[in-house]
Amino acid sequence: MSSNLASKLRVGTKKAHTMAENVGFVKCFLKGVVEKNSYRKLVGNFYFIYSAMEEEMEKHQNHPIVSKINFTELNRKQTLEEDLSYYYGFNWREQVQLSPSGEAYVQRIREISATEPELLIAHSYTRYLGDLSGGQILKGIAQTAMNLTEGGTAFYEFADITDEKAFKAKYRQALDELPIDEATADRIVEEANAAFGMNMKMFKELEGNLIKAIGIMLYNSLTRKRARGSTELATAE
Repeated sequence: MSSNLASKLRVGTKKAHTMAENVGFVKCFLKGVVEKNSYRKLVGNFYFIYSAMEEEMEKHQNHPIVSKINFTELNRKQTLEEDLSYYYGFNWREQVQLSPSGEAYVQRIREISATEPELLIAHSYTRYLGDLSGGQILKGIAQTAMNLTEGGTAFYEFADITDEKAFKAKYRQALDELPIDEATADRIVEEANAAFGMNMKMFKELEGNLIKAIGIMLYNSLTRKRARGSTELATAE
């Protein structure tokens, strides 16, 4: 018997998904406006979030529900470590810190793992399917926007998944075949919406850093133009 969870998640999170895409930080990213310092802070948050999610999923590898959706080929912890080493250097562990919204996100993952582990499915769905769906597009945007020629985008690369479309179909089928009742499915959808909300808070937190960075860049650009203008005027005189 199918739980139709994949369809319920798609329909039930549609509004939250749209809202998340319209957060300023995400809109800027999609338009190719990416500031390296803000981006590496996001990667740092993701490192702690994915580490927590993957650790908790592994704890429940024999769980009758969670185990059905624990695809280790999706794991991002190692790729995030590669990216953090690229952005911060070899001592990145001493520099990376969780933001307040990232901390709340991690705490929620730990909490449900201890009390309602089946809700981990909502976090897996929200993050991993998004990564697979738009990963290559976001990778290209990041490379262009930050002038990356080698490294810095390992997060978007799924070395163990050769056919992303086929894998997403397999993942959705696994969701539909989960041995859950209607009430559990509804709770998973509710948690997925909460996960989108946590992501939005994290993006909004970074938005301030991005706006500040863009402001500084514009100021420096104007200052350089004025300096060039003064030099040209002095030369003309």
